[in-house]
Amino acid sequence: MKNIYLLGATGSIGTQTLDIIKANPDKFKLIGMAFGHNIKKALEIIETFSPTVVSTTSENLAQKIKIAYPELTVFSGAEGLIQVATAPSPFKGAHLVVNALMGGVGLKPTLAAIDAGRDVALANKETLVMAGELVMKRARAAGIKLMPVDSEHSAIWQCLNGENPKEVKKIIITASGGSFRDKSREELTHVTKKQALNHPNWSMGEKITIDSATMMNKGLEVIEAHYLFDLPYEQIETILHTGSIVHSLVEFVDTSIIAHLGTADMKIPIGYAMNYPDRASIAHTSPLDLAKVGTLHFKEMDFERFPCLAMAYEAGKKGKTYPLVLNAANEEAVSLFLQEKISFLTIETIVKNALEQHEPVENATLEDILLINDQIRNSIRQQYL
Repeated sequence: MKNIYLLGATGSIGTQTLDIIKANPDKFKLIGMAFGHNIKKALEIIETFSPTVVSTTSENLAQKIKIAYPELTVFSGAEGLIQVATAPSPFKGAHLVVNALMGGVGLKPTLAAIDAGRDVALANKETLVMAGELVMKRARAAGIKLMPVDSEHSAIWQCLNGENPKEVKKIIITASGGSFRDKSREELTHVTKKQALNHPNWSMGEKITIDSATMMNKGLEVIEAHYLFDLPYEQIETILHTGSIVHSLVEFVDTSIIAHLGTADMKIPIGYAMNYPDRASIAHTSPLDLAKVGTLHFKEMDFERFPCLAMAYEAGKKGKTYPLVLNAANEEAVSLFLQEKISFLTIETIVKNALEQHEPVENATLEDILLINDQIRNSIRQQYL
């Protein structure tokens, strides 16, 4: 039995995690959950899974839960995320924190879970983009497993299983191309929020869908892969694969390539991380029919067409606090676009300007990281709101 602490319970990854818990009551027990504003869905989760500790964004929502479920321990705000990630369990078994939060808010509870000696299934890529060196250092010191939930990183993790890391020539991360993969730069000038949110392959949250359209999502994944697999950026390649059948590949020194194939269903990588080191069947997941797939198509990445990806590689190679700034500026820019305050292409401009104006900090502490993150975001808000 694994005790599950789920951060971001009402989001896309969170709800699919709950599906796996519900289908395997003998393997998993939901102990703690954190959610944002969707109290209707949160109350349904509490009723179904009976967690012992809950956290939400605001104290007002926390009070509503306390009234409905007086036996629950309820927290709120950023501190509440930490409380859920480190809460004790009345049941025996291993502890697994599933971080399905979106954005920089996921960093502190990840570190808290690591410091508490708990394994983390990480769907919050911003944790490593913001503070990769710090997070990985603490994870190694604590001896915990940091297990990727992103389909691409899960694929790489599985391809590397049992292999000698020293024999890896490069990893190849596939990209669907997002909502606008068939549009030219000129055609992107007047695209709308509704169009950007119409991803051709995956059903995801709003922020990650916009990141997929700009290809920033792939850029963040490159930085995340650098830390997860301890590889230089020169050994991390990205390639267009519109079918989303091959989720990533690993090339070895003898030119052999191992690829991970599967349907576009996030329950597969979520289930792999939750069940690790075992595999288990995933309910309501369709197997891949290779005869129907027929042909796999790949295309070289065009960095001029997708400048956000190019900026991510550049920020990653520069290191220091550049990846942090890339992420903070992008988060704020995407939020502005979703509020329909800026155009789609202005997202790139905001990120580019933030990186050019940044004075990097070497060996940044957690306090440095949080301060810079807030400064970048506040500066962008002041300019555009």
